[in-house]
Amino acid sequence: MLYVITGGSGSGKSKYAEDFAVQVRGKQFSSGRLFYVATLCPYRPSGETDPECTARIERHRQMRRDKGFSTVECYCGIGRIETKPCDVVLLECMSNLLANEMYQSEGHIRSFGEEERKQMRGAILSPLLDMAKRAGCVIVVTNEVFSDGTAADGETARYLGMLADINRELAKAADGVTEVVCGIPLAVV
Repeated sequence: MLYVITGGSGSGKSKYAEDFAVQVRGKQFSSGRLFYVATLCPYRPSGETDPECTARIERHRQMRRDKGFSTVECYCGIGRIETKPCDVVLLECMSNLLANEMYQSEGHIRSFGEEERKQMRGAILSPLLDMAKRAGCVIVVTNEVFSDGTAADGETARYLGMLADINRELAKAADGVTEVVCGIPLAVV
């Protein structure tokens, strides 16, 4: 099973996704493991710790404390995570994973144009869709960054275009898509 949870910054999508993952595990996959795949890299390109990212990571750790998650930090190379048929996997979040794959030194998206799309499929889409077939349930949190009406250009437009492609492909393959608005989950599919 594959579910996509989207919403704007501060919308409550992370809390909803965590609660949903715990619920799915409890109802359908109680013998499996509950994974939280953390993709927010706490380091700047210089290697220094980013205080803002560190604070955000700590806030998310506190939110999921006592919910039974095993945290796997995975900034790039999502395909290396091994799952079993009863596992529930929450990936938090797609926008960070894509940025890491595009801009971190260990990332796998290095080209432009059509080759870039192939690299994105190989680094992100194919491994996630494969994981959804192997695991009991995969829940992907992503950001809704396309509704603000602001036109982007250059590198920002490139990144947003890739995120939009990933979101569409995942939504197409998903068993359910939910948008969280002001803490309220709205089922899209």
